[in-house]
Formats: sequence, structure tokens, C-alpha cells
Amino acid sequence: MVGSFNSWDGRRHPMRLRHPTGVWEIFVPRLQPGEVYKYEILGAHGILPLKSDPMALATTLPPDTASKVSAPLQFEWNDQEWLQSRTGRHDVAAPLSIYELHAGSWQMEQHEDGQWRQYNWRELADRLIPYVKELGFTHIELMPIMEHPFGGSWGYQLLAQFAPTARYGSPEDFAAFVDACHRAEIGVILDWVPAHFPTDTHGLAQFDGTTLYEYADPKEGFHQDWNTLIYNLGRTEVHGFMLASALHWLKHYHIDGLRVDAVASMLYRDYSRNAGEWVPNRFGGRENIETIDFLRHLNDVVALEAPGTMVIAEESTAWPGVSEPTQQGGLGFNYKWNMGWMHDSLQYMEEDPINRGHHHGKLSFSLVYAWSERFVLPISHDEVVHGKHSLIDKMPGDHWQKFANLRAYLSFMWTHPGKKLLFMGCEFGQWREWNHDRELDWYLMKYAEHIGVKKLVSDLNRIYRQEKALHQRDADPAGFQWLIGDDQANSVFAYLRWSNDGEPLLVVANMTPVPRLDYRVGAPVSGAWTELLNSDAETYAGSNMGNGGEVNTEDEPAHGMEASLKLNLPPLAVLILKPKKD
Repeated sequence: MVGSFNSWDGRRHPMRLRHPTGVWEIFVPRLQPGEVYKYEILGAHGILPLKSDPMALATTLPPDTASKVSAPLQFEWNDQEWLQSRTGRHDVAAPLSIYELHAGSWQMEQHEDGQWRQYNWRELADRLIPYVKELGFTHIELMPIMEHPFGGSWGYQLLAQFAPTARYGSPEDFAAFVDACHRAEIGVILDWVPAHFPTDTHGLAQFDGTTLYEYADPKEGFHQDWNTLIYNLGRTEVHGFMLASALHWLKHYHIDGLRVDAVASMLYRDYSRNAGEWVPNRFGGRENIETIDFLRHLNDVVALEAPGTMVIAEESTAWPGVSEPTQQGGLGFNYKWNMGWMHDSLQYMEEDPINRGHHHGKLSFSLVYAWSERFVLPISHDEVVHGKHSLIDKMPGDHWQKFANLRAYLSFMWTHPGKKLLFMGCEFGQWREWNHDRELDWYLMKYAEHIGVKKLVSDLNRIYRQEKALHQRDADPAGFQWLIGDDQANSVFAYLRWSNDGEPLLVVANMTPVPRLDYRVGAPVSGAWTELLNSDAETYAGSNMGNGGEVNTEDEPAHGMEASLKLNLPPLAVLILKPKKD
């Protein structure tokens, strides 16, 4: 063990091996929290470059790469009320609406010389929490905040699985941030990366001069897409190391959930590899059996050790049973990201409305498999970077139509079965792609159209939380009923969402810029229906076409219903209606 306390001379503090565990240990007297240290390892071919501590609880600020001696987390938590209510809040029948953000680029402070400074955790809490409360999200999801050498990796190429990055303050500062979120009734989900790690010489790569944490064969151990190394989760020590990391965040920092990154790349040995570039499993197949065992064990251990928390899979294939309990042969995740819905619906929205009739199925196909897993509908950071355009810039048409399309798309998303996730900047229609070195374009909040989108997201979240029909039966096919799914000619969709008590909500979407007057839609309840939301309303900077806030049924059967409504459908807009109670 080397550091300034011994002039970085490894001969002064050799570590001893505890046979047969493979654990090396040392006690160094008089070391204080904050002391900087690394490991000097004598490998088979000589002394290796100095290594950071894989188990370090704190680190120095990048580009420095040393570990810091850290006292146990000394923080007085005040979130007992939240922790006791968490199980109910994370139930599949509860509303779950997630605001995804990058802590360093959500908002920054600009100095007089034009330089930007990232906020620390306490400053971020003061600004972010009121904003998230105003928007009505139930949770935030932080892109990886574990220490990572390269900021341009957004945290996904991390090396310290136990240490919050020093970029935003101390471990106590991060604990204070989580505590403040909980006291404001906002859950905190962390991105967690057990799939791969970077090749930096001070990190885990060739830790003792051999492939210790990674697979020895590059066909198994090197990730071609990201130029990273792959954890050998078949090794008991690596398996235990990653389990400990997951529990560390959930138990010590009171984190409410982990979103596991790149699960598809972990499940398949031939992920993103051509024939001959991968090694089959012991049965000759492409499945990574060690990883499957790890993921199932992870979810079982989390359920036992951190009850009430969630584990969410970013999994992009048709792997069966991702969110099925392990006892039933599944992987045991609480939720899975619905990447199919995201790809299909965005492709539909990118079409010029005149062509949408030919792509009608792209918006309805997700309802074929919507209940095969417990899904989260994700519009994440990956959709607004690398030349993919921002969410509003994906939309076709002129300036007005782009905003109308965005409002219609968000309204469709919030009424579609599945929990919700939206990346920062999308909630007010940022034109520019996300850049991790710049804050969001907050100056846009001077303009009515951008204020309108933000107001819409706030109202959608409010209705989503209040109306049981929109969240209670997300994982139950009986909670959804098509009325009109085949009107390609008009690009109109209409469907019902049902609560457990049999209360319906009617959703009607017009995905063309042509207003549809006196459009008849079947209604399961006779009498007056109230317009809960119209995405074309003036308050959202729309054209304010609609039905005057209320419409009465007529005794004319339609779509299998004995009564029907004659509606005016605004251009590029979604209506949400509810039977009026006497």
C-alpha cells in the first residue's frame, strides 16, 4: 500500500495474504480519512502500474486517479417515513413516472469569465427538487454517479463501484441529496453498470498482471462496441464484488432502485459479434449462463436485503421472462425497458403525417406484447444524442406542427400501458441535442411553445397520478381496450383505460394536422363526458380546438358500445375524457 504517508514506497507497507481466501490485508496506524493511497502490486513480470482500490469508498477528483481513505458514512438520515411507504409506491399498480438526468449538465453556474461550474449535490438539490415536484414526477434516475475517469463516457465507463464521483462533492453530500429527495417524496434510481469496465491502467484491467476481473479470452472479455473489458461474473469473487456494489448503494445510500445498464450485452455471448468472434457456452449455445445466474442471484438478494427497492433492466431483445420472478424461471427484475415501443413509436412520429396511414401498425403493435413483461416506456438520453436529433427535432412539419406532434406523442406515451421515463430537456422541447459539457437551454423557457410543453408534462403527470385507470392495471390486459385501432385513413386511434373499480378513461388521438369534426367514438357509459386533457389547448400553446370541455353521448351504437360520442378532434392532438360524476 502506497501513499504520501510512506513517500509512495511500497516496501514500507507490504500487505499479507490471508490463506486460503485470496484476500490481502494491512493495518496502517494513524491514517486519517482523506489520505490518498493506491496499491503497488508485484506481478509475475515485475511491478505493475499503481492501482486504485476497487473497494474504495471515496476517490480524488479526476483526472487524478487515487483512492481516498474514507470513514464510514457519517450522515443523519431523516427519510424514515419515505422508506416505510416505499413498498407501496413501487407496487406494479402504483404510478411510476421517472425523470432521467445527468447530474453535471442539468443546470450549471456561469462565472464572469464565461466558464461554467457544475453544482455540487447540495446546490443541485436546492434547484432540482422544486423543479421535479412542479413537473409531478415520482422518481428521478441519475446517470451513473460512481467515479469514472472520462467524463465523456457520461459515467458508463466507471471504475469505482463503491464511491460516488468527487465531481459533485463528498459521499455525505450525496447522502444529503438523496435524503432531501426522499423528504420531498421523490424516489432516487441509479444507473448501475455490471456489464463492462474501461481499460485504464490504474483500474481493474490486468489487476495483478493477469486477467483477474475480466475474461482471459478477448472473444469473451473484450467489448468491441465500447472498447471495454467484460466482468467475468462466473468467478465467485467477481460475482460477490458486484453483488456487494449493488447492496452498497441500496442500503448505505438509501437508493430506491437500480437501472441495470446493457443487460442484453450481458445475456448473449455473441452480442454484437460475428461468427467466429465468440465462444459458446458449455452447452454450445449463445446464452451467457454465468451472467444469467448472476442476474437472478442479484434480484433475489436485493429482494431479501433491500425490500421495497426496484431493479430495472435495460434489455432490448425478446429474452423471455425478464420481469418474471426467479421462482418461475424468470430473471427476477421488477421492470424492463420497452425498447420496442420506443423504436416503433418514434419511427411513426418521424413520418410525415401524410404517410402515417401506411405505418399505422407501428403505433398499435406494442399493444400485442404490452403485458408480456412489466414495462417502463423509455425516452432516454440515448434517443437525443449522436446525431439522432432532440425529441422535438425528430418531429416533422413546420414550427407549429413540431410542437403539436411532440405534445401528441407525450400524451400518447402517458396514456399507453407501462410506467414512464423521460430524459431531461424533453419536458420543455429543447431543440439542441444533449451535450454533457453544457447545461440545458433554460433560456427557451421565455417562449410560449416551450412553456406549453412543460405545462403539458406537468398536467399529464398529475392526471396519471390521480386517475387510477392510467396506472392501476399497467400489467393487466383487462386495463386496456381498443375502440378504434384500424382507422389508417384518418390516422386516428381510440382506446379505453380501465381501473380496478371499472372506471373508464377514453383516449382519442388524431395523428394528422387535419381536424376531424363530428368524429364518432363508442362510449361505455352514457351521459356527459368531461375533457380532462386536450393537448391542443391554448394553455399548451395549441390552436385551442376541442369540445368545450364537455360532451354528451348519443344513443347511437358504435365500436361495440350502445352509446357514442360525437367529437371534434383537434389537429395533431390527443384528448383524454372521463365520465362526469353526478
